[in-house]
Formats: sequence, structure tokens, C-alpha cells
Amino acid sequence: MPATAIFQFDKPTNSVEALRRSISNRLVYQVGKDLHSATQRDWLFAVFHAVRDRIMDGWRESLTQAEDQDAKRVYYLSLEFLTGRALTNAMLATDIYEPVKQACALLGADFDALIDLEPDAGLGNGGLGRLAACFLDSMATLGLPGMGYGIRYEFGMFAQRIEHGQQVEEPDYWLVNGYPWEFMRPELSYTIRYGGRLVPQNGQSLWLDTEDVIATAYDSGVPGHQMRSVVTMRLWSARASGGVNLDAFNRGDYIQAVEAKNQSENVSRVLYPDDRTEHGHELRLRQEYFFVSASLQDILRRHLKNHSGFEQLADKVAIHLNDTHPALAVPELMRLLMDEHQLDWEAAWGLCTRIFSYTNHTLMEEALETWPVELLGRVLPRHMGLIFDINARFLAEVHTRFPDDHALLRRISLIEERGVRRVRMAHLSVLSSHKVNGVSALHSQLMVDTIFSDFVRMYPERFCNKTNGITPRRWLSLANPSLSTLIDSRIGPDWRQDLDQLAQLRDLADEPEFQNAFRLAKQQNKRRLTDLMARCPGVIVDPHSLFDVQVKRMHEYKRQLLNVLHVITRYHRILAQPHANWVPRTVIFAGKAASAYYMAKLVIRLINDVARVINNDPLIGSLLRVVFIPNYRVSLAEIIIPAANLSEQISTAGTEASGTGNMKFALNGALTIGTWDGANIEIAEKVGPDNIFVFGNRAEKVAELRGYGYLPRSYYEGNFDLKFAIDRLAQGGFSPEEPGRYRDVVNVLLESDYYQLLADYGDYCACQDKVDDLYRRPGAWTRSAILNVAGMGPFSSDRTIREYATDIWGVAPLR
Repeated sequence: MPATAIFQFDKPTNSVEALRRSISNRLVYQVGKDLHSATQRDWLFAVFHAVRDRIMDGWRESLTQAEDQDAKRVYYLSLEFLTGRALTNAMLATDIYEPVKQACALLGADFDALIDLEPDAGLGNGGLGRLAACFLDSMATLGLPGMGYGIRYEFGMFAQRIEHGQQVEEPDYWLVNGYPWEFMRPELSYTIRYGGRLVPQNGQSLWLDTEDVIATAYDSGVPGHQMRSVVTMRLWSARASGGVNLDAFNRGDYIQAVEAKNQSENVSRVLYPDDRTEHGHELRLRQEYFFVSASLQDILRRHLKNHSGFEQLADKVAIHLNDTHPALAVPELMRLLMDEHQLDWEAAWGLCTRIFSYTNHTLMEEALETWPVELLGRVLPRHMGLIFDINARFLAEVHTRFPDDHALLRRISLIEERGVRRVRMAHLSVLSSHKVNGVSALHSQLMVDTIFSDFVRMYPERFCNKTNGITPRRWLSLANPSLSTLIDSRIGPDWRQDLDQLAQLRDLADEPEFQNAFRLAKQQNKRRLTDLMARCPGVIVDPHSLFDVQVKRMHEYKRQLLNVLHVITRYHRILAQPHANWVPRTVIFAGKAASAYYMAKLVIRLINDVARVINNDPLIGSLLRVVFIPNYRVSLAEIIIPAANLSEQISTAGTEASGTGNMKFALNGALTIGTWDGANIEIAEKVGPDNIFVFGNRAEKVAELRGYGYLPRSYYEGNFDLKFAIDRLAQGGFSPEEPGRYRDVVNVLLESDYYQLLADYGDYCACQDKVDDLYRRPGAWTRSAILNVAGMGPFSSDRTIREYATDIWGVAPLR
């Protein structure tokens, strides 16, 4: 009898009654509770399982189709996947959000409360991880065969609490109650090796006496819109290769008994361990190798299931490096092909350069990842040897092509020889990849003009641009139901999979009825955010004020400090002219600073001190409010972004590779105030220059100022408002209990100001005045906001992924 005849099951349906039965059955048989004893957590898990059941057929069919069609697959390697909450996203993808809500009501479960109980998956930190999550959503929506590989961090980066105005980091226990969306795959476990020694034998290197860790797979399904397909996100969790040391345990030395086990499992414990210490630095390296080794072993295993050798490997496998964190995949694939499968060097390297592609996400030299040769050689001796070999062959090729350019060899080498010898992971990624892309038009141009200009001389055909995008399913349909419903009523629902359809809204931008409905949707979102901010002690916000929002990772180049300087100036101006025609404004900040990033943490404290002074000044009233919302995350962004009127995208020109927050805000009807940087440029081109506020020096001017000597004090001495604001900081005007608290901030601004805040300050403040002028005219403001939404079609991650699939990966949708 055929196996399919033996294995029969009832496919779950999506009626309210079927969902009610499914949820109640899952509550009893999966969670182990009944209706009377169930907690909110129990209801959440029951709903999770019931919804997961409804993606299983599509998930299995996607995997089966890829196998049956022997399709080329893309494997997206990323150290972060900032997915946010999975449940609501899945309910929208399967079109069962309302039926599940009704089923919960019939069962007496509080749907809104249990939805809010789901923790954000602690798998990422910022834009890099959020981009990767959007890309998986688009891969599934487009029906592309592929998989995302990463690490199943037990703890996220950290949960942020604000205490006495300062950031306090606490463990992010996102897995403490389990995660019912995932499946553990114990049969997919691989040995990851560290340390040891190399022994030459018959022209090969044997890697012996290694310290081993086991990587075990956990799979989650990422459903595409309307269940076109389901993509697998496979995350690796570390466990010790050995168990508890029983001898030590029996002696009563319980710490030593589990020491080796704990050290092995630390590899997947925390996202971005603090690398200020030698141990933290090494742990970060071990993490990066851990996930690429497990992923590549898994990729080769899958390939060999259907193919007898590796002749077709590059025709069936595309591996994408999301930044340089997965760059160790290059020597690892060489090791596996040569040491485990006995391919010669030329064959193995030829496959590498056809399989790998790489996205660069930064131009800042300090952010380009390097590893000390000593550390890499000690932790991964075989890989360090392979990198030396790759570099020697590469430099021989460079010398042959450019025999008279001796400086080129030093600049382009994979090894930085000055000072402590370090491996340049970006150089390794570029050398091994058949395509290298930037993530916005300006970034890609600067990339080839600056950091990779030598490689462009060698391989000009490798470099291209792929402007980032965002998924409209989460960032409009899910995050902003008020605006989504309005758009559906006028142009239909198909924009969710064809965002270019939003262009139809241009014809409605001057229609009074649509403008009124658009403003009402924005006001509903602002009230939702106001209710959330009311939980912050002492914060009372006028929902009719202009919501001026800067939410992103705290970093000097993102220039939250420039925003603060304008807030201080605005405060002083209101005090000087309290009866002028001021536009009431609420300035909202959110974002985490890396635990070791002193200046970013000091800026957080400054924001909270400025908020304390302004919000408690009776002369200001409701004309100006400042709020720092703690513990920024995806689920919080889904509330903040739809409520924003003004989006602050104010990085120093030439430093922000792309940005995707700028796209999310514009898609939700916020106007951008920003520099001519990253994707701001392309947004301006699509929404029209009259519908975005652009200020500040451009990238070439920034470089010119640095070139002939930038003097921040000249701007300080030449601008009364700027000098007044900085002097007040220096005198302790916002920290009277500790007047010198912001001495370091003042010194950075006046002595170096690397990111040129003072150079842009005057133009920024003038641009903020233009913001006020437009906001005083509701019809004109709303028209610009509608045109922003209408221009967002090109910024769908579906467009981005379609370009990756066609131009880089050579991957086609499943049939």
C-alpha cells in the first residue's frame, strides 16, 4: 500500500468554529490545561499551535516542490533575524486574524491580551536583522526556494530599562516560557570544531585534538502573503559534545562538573556578547564560525541527498553573506570540500566564487570587521591556514596584473600588516563573491569609489546596487490597520503584494474627503501611542501636537545629539517668546545603546535629563514635550511608526548605508526630515522634493571639510543659538545636581565633532522651521503625507528580493 494511503490526516479549515475546536483541543492536548485553569500564557500557546497547524501544509508543499523540481535554492546567512512577533504576522498571511479573534471570544479568551503577551524574538538588534526578516517574508511571498540560517540566541541583546535617566541592561528572557512556533530537529545536528592542531599528511592538513560543540537545528516557518509559500528559518543552538563530569560531581565539585558543558553552550547564549574583554571577543568569533559551519554542513548534506557529487553545486546552491559576520563560510566551504570531500584547490575555489554573494552594509572603517591573526589562528587554525593560502594566490594574481603598483598589494591584501596583523573580513567576502552589492544608490557608489576601489580595478563586473526594501505586510497592513483599511476602501487590497499600486493614491491627495479620512487614521494611531506613553511616569502628551520621532539604534553617526541640540534651542526660543505662534511638538526618542558604548549611553541620559527639565517647566506647558520610550523593539515600532508626523533621518551624509526606518515612516504617512544620505535620496526622488525636508552638507562636502580640516568651534562661535545651547549643557543647565555630567559631550562637540553636527546645526534648525510652517497648514501637510505613501512602491522588499533573485542568485520561483 502506498505510504500516502497509510499516512492520512485531516487538513484544518479556517472557519470560526473549526478554529474554536482547534484552539480548545490544543489547549487540552498540547498545553495540558482546560478552559477553567488556563492562564493567558496557556491561551497564547494554544492559539500559536492552532495557527501553526494552518501553515504546515504550505510549508511541507514548499519543501516538496523544491525537492521535486530540483530547484536552485538560496541560503541567506545572517547573524541576526529581527522577526518581531510571529503570531499576528502568520494570522494575516493565512487570512485568519478575524476568525481567530472571534474563536477566542467564543472560548472566553482575551485575544488582545494574549497577543500582547508574545515576546519579541530576541534574534537581532537593529536594521541588519530587520532587513533579513523582511527578506524572508518576501522570499516566501514570491515563492522562491530558500532558507534563512542564523543562531537561536537564548537571550536577546538585552532588555532596556531607564533608571534615573540612565540605560540599565537586563537579560532578555525571550525563551523563558518556550517558543511554540518552532520545531526542534535533533536529527539535524552537526559537530563544530575549535582549537586543536594541524598535522600535514599526504599533502593535506589533518585537524586533530579539537574542542567540539554540537549544533542542533530549530526550524520556524515564515509564511508568505496568502500562503504563496513558506520559507524555513533554521536557527542553530549549541550543546556540549559531552555531558556532566560525573567524577567532579561525585566529589561535590558541582561547578567544575558543568563548567565544560556551560562553556560549550555559551556559543548560542547571547546575541552580541560584550567584546571589550578577550573572552568576549573570542566568543563572538566562535559564534560566527558556529553558525556558518553548521549551515554549510547542512547545505552540503541536502545537496548530496539528490546529487552524487559537486559538479552541479553552484547550479543548485546560492549562499548570501548578509554583511561580513558569515564571512568564515568561505574558508569553511573550502575546508569541507577539500578535507571532507577530497576536491582539489582549483575545483573548490571555483565553486566558492560562483556560489557566494555578499552585501556590504557600512562604509565606516571602524565598523568593517577584522580579526587578529593570532586569535583566528588559535581558535580556527585550519581556516587561518586556508585564508593565508587564498591571500597568497590572490596577491600573485594582483602582482601579475599590476606589477608596478606595489602599494596596491598592501591595500588589497586580506591581511592588514600594520600594527597587530588582522584578517580583513570584508576583503575576504569581496574576493570570494561573484556579486557584491550596496544597499542604496549613494552607498553603492561610495562603496566602489572608496573602500573597495582597488577590487573594482580587479573585478568591475562584480559590483552592483540593490536598494533595501521593507515588507508592506508587517509595516503597513499589520502595524497600521486604520490606514490599511482606508487604502483598501479606495484602491482594493492587492497593494500588499504589489506595492506599486499605492501610486493610485496620488489622484486622491487633493480630495478633501480622503484627506479627512487620512488625518483621522493618523489621529487614531497617535492616540494609541499616547496611551502607551501615558504609562511612563509623569508624561502627559497632547495627541494633537506634532509627533517628531527618532527611533533607531543609538549611535553617534545617527546623530540623536543633533536632535537634542535642536530641542534645547526650541526650548530656549519658547522661553524667550512664549506667546509666539508655536506649533506644539512632542519629540519622541527610542533606541538601545550597546552596553559598552559610553557616548551613546551618555546621550540617552542627556535626552532624559532634557525631558525632565522641559516637561516640568510650567512656562512651556504643552508647547514642547520630550519622551524617551524604553526597550525599543519591533512590536513597539509597530505602534510608534504609524503615529509619527515627522521622521528624523539625520545621519551625517555618507554614513548611513540605506536605512529602512525611513521607508517605514514614509509608508505610514510621516514626512522625512533628513540629510542627503542613504535611501533618503531615493525616497526624495519618488515622493517629490516638495514632500521631504532635506538639510545639511552632502557627502562630498563632508569629505571636503574633513580633508582640509574641520573646525567645529568656528560654528559654535558664529551661531548664537548653538553657543547658548552648548554653554547651557557645559554649565549643568540640565543636570544641576552634577554640573559636569555632560563635559564629555561638550568636549566631543567642540574639539572633534567627527560627525559634523555643528556644521549642519544651522540648516537643521532652519529646516525645522519649515516643518512648523507646513504643519500649520493641515491640508498641505496631509497632501504631502499622502504623496509619501503613494511614492513607496519601489521600496517594497518584494522588489529588492526579486532583483536579488534575478541579478545575483539566479533563483526562480517554484512552479
